[in-house]
Amino acid sequence: MSQPQVGGPQEDLAAYRHRLRHTAAHVMAAAVLELFPDAKLGIGPSIEDGFYYDFLLRRPLAPEDLETITQGMRRQITADLPMRRRELSRGEAAEEFAGQPFKLEMLQEIPLGEAISTYRHGDFEDLCEGPHVAGASAVKAFKLLNIAGAYWRGDEKRPMLQRIYGTAFESQEALEDYLHRLEEAQRRDHRLLGKELGLFMMDPVAPASPFYLPKGAIVYNQLVEYVRGLYQQYGYQEVITPQIFDMEIWKRSGHYDYYRDNMFLVTSEEREFGVKPMNCPAHALIYGAQLHSYRELPLRLADFGRLHRFERSGVVQGLTRVRTFSQDDAHIFCAPEHIESEIHSLVQMFHDTYRLFNFERVRIVLSLRPDKRVGSDEMWDRAEAILAQALAKEGLLYTPLPGEGAFYGPKIDFFVPDALGREWQLGTIQLDFHLGQRFDLEYVAVDGTRQRPVVLHRAMLGSLDRFMGVLIEHYAGAFPVWLSPVQTVVIPIADRHNDYARQVEQRLRDEGIRVQVDNRSERMNAKIRDAQLQKAPYMLVVGDREQEAHAVAVRLRSGENPGSMPLDQAVAAIKKAVDERM
Repeated sequence: MSQPQVGGPQEDLAAYRHRLRHTAAHVMAAAVLELFPDAKLGIGPSIEDGFYYDFLLRRPLAPEDLETITQGMRRQITADLPMRRRELSRGEAAEEFAGQPFKLEMLQEIPLGEAISTYRHGDFEDLCEGPHVAGASAVKAFKLLNIAGAYWRGDEKRPMLQRIYGTAFESQEALEDYLHRLEEAQRRDHRLLGKELGLFMMDPVAPASPFYLPKGAIVYNQLVEYVRGLYQQYGYQEVITPQIFDMEIWKRSGHYDYYRDNMFLVTSEEREFGVKPMNCPAHALIYGAQLHSYRELPLRLADFGRLHRFERSGVVQGLTRVRTFSQDDAHIFCAPEHIESEIHSLVQMFHDTYRLFNFERVRIVLSLRPDKRVGSDEMWDRAEAILAQALAKEGLLYTPLPGEGAFYGPKIDFFVPDALGREWQLGTIQLDFHLGQRFDLEYVAVDGTRQRPVVLHRAMLGSLDRFMGVLIEHYAGAFPVWLSPVQTVVIPIADRHNDYARQVEQRLRDEGIRVQVDNRSERMNAKIRDAQLQKAPYMLVVGDREQEAHAVAVRLRSGENPGSMPLDQAVAAIKKAVDERM
C-alpha cells in the first residue's frame, strides 16, 4: 500500500487553502451584514474543500440572495481590504460584540489568560484566532454553493441558524476543476442512484434505517459472501449473537460510561437493556464461556449481526450515516506474540480487497490515545508502540493522529479515495489490552500459567451499509459484473422470439448468472437504452438470425457492440467475468 508523502508543496498548498477559505468566510459574513445589518453571527470556519458561516436572520435566505451576497464579496475583493489582527482585553471584546450573543458565548469559553484576538477588514471585525491571508483581494476564485440549516452548537434545543456554504481556491482553474468534480459527485449521489436503480429506500417509520429492495439485497449479500470467502481463507469462525443485552454487560465493557449517549435503551420487566452498538462484549462472552489453551489461539470470531447506534437526526445521511447497520466485524483473541503476524495477515487481506474494488493509494493513520480512555499510561504506551512497530515492519508509511483512538486502545485506520478522489475511512485494526481484564478472559500458556489474551478488533469494509453507499458512488451505479444485481438482460426483438429468449434465460440461470428477459412490447432500441440506464453489464439481443443460429447479439452498457456470437461463447464470457470478479 502506498500513501502521499507528508510535507513539501502539497502541505503548503493545503495550509494556504485553509487560510484563504477562512478569509473567504469573513468576506462572506461582511457581505451578509451589508444585506442584513441586524444579522447575528455564528461561526465561520474553513472546512475540507470550502468554508461556511452560520447566521441568525430575520427571514429565510433564498437562492437569489447568494448572488447578491456574491456581488458584495466582489466589492470587498476589488477594494483590496487588508486583514488586520488585533488583541483585546476581555472587557473590550465584550463591548465590541455586545450585539452578537453567539460571539459573547464564545468569548466566555476562552480560558482566562488566553489571548483574545479579532480580525478586521474594512468595517467588518470578527472574534477569531486566525489564520488568514493578507487581504480580501486573494479571494478571487470562489463560489457560494448552497444554503442549509444548522442548530447552534449542533444542539437541537438551541436556535436554528442558516448556514451558507462556499468554496475558494488559489486559481480559477482549480475552482473550475473542483466544481466539475462536485457536479460529478451530485450525478453519482447514492441516494438518487439508489432510488433510480431500485437498490434501497428510506421511510420515516424507521428513521435513518435502510430498507434494501431485492436488487440492493443482491449487492449486499454478494459483499457478505465475498467476506465469508476470506474468512475461510484466513481462519475465521462466524458466530451469531443477540441484539439486546442487559445493561450490566455494557457497564462491564465500559460502554455504559463511554458510549451510553449513542445507544438505544429499552426497559422491560423492570430491567434496563441496551440494543448492541458493537459486537465486542458478545464475543468476549463467547470466548469466556470456556477455558482456552494457547494451542487454540489466535481465535478469530466474526459476526455480521445488525448494530444500532443513536445518530442525531442532523447528521444522518443516506447509507453513509445510519442508525442500523452491519459490519464485517471480527475480534481476534490472541497471545501478545501473535500480534505482529495477525496484523501482517490483516494488511494483506485489506490490500487485496481494496485492490479488487479499484481503490488505490490507501492512506494509513495511527490513531492514538484520546483524553477519555480506560487503562494506565503504561498500557497505552505499550499498545501504541506495538502498532507503530508492526506498521514499520510492514514498510507502511502512516500519519500519527493524537486523540483519535478508541477509549480502550489505539488503532490503525485505513482511508481510501474513491473515483472522485474523496477519502473514506474503511478498515480499522484496534489493539485492546482492556477487554480481557474487564471480562476476566484467560488462556493456558505453554508453561501452564493462566494469561490474559490480547484482543484485536478489526473491520475491513467497515459498515456494509456505508460501504454500499461508497460503492454506488465509486462506480456511479455501474457495479462490476460479479456485483451487478442484474448481470444480463435478454432482449427479444419481437414476440415470436420470446420462446428462444426464455431458452437463453434458462441457459444463463443454469450457470448461476443473474438474468432478466425484457419482453415488453417496446422497440429494441428502447429496451437497450432502459437496460443501460439500469446499468446492466450485458444485453443479449435475439431475433430471427440469432434464433436460427442458436446465437445472441451482444451489447454492453458502455455502448460497445461486440456483435453476434454463439450462445455458448457469450455465456462462457459472462461466466468468466463473474467468476473472476471482473
